[in-house]
Amino acid sequence: MIVRIMGEGQWNLADAHFDELNKLDDELLAEMESGDAAGFRGTLGALLDSVRRLGTPLPADALEPSELILPAPDASLEEVREMLSDDGLIPG
Repeated sequence: MIVRIMGEGQWNLADAHFDELNKLDDELLAEMESGDAAGFRGTLGALLDSVRRLGTPLPADALEPSELILPAPDASLEEVREMLSDDGLIPG
């Protein structure tokens, strides 16, 4: 699956890693709902770091369609809230 981090680029990520990402996504959603800005910032960083660590970066000039788009590391709680679906940032 191709994952884009806004403002950074794209990574190819194996489906086997989505359990780990979904756990972080669930934490992020709970922190957003409770208004825990510090927890939100830490969990968003952990989610993006996991994509970078587990995925393989695509070349900067690659134009692959992204199946999942994640916010930039400096995105505000409100910006991320606008990106959310009922499942969080990561479907499933």
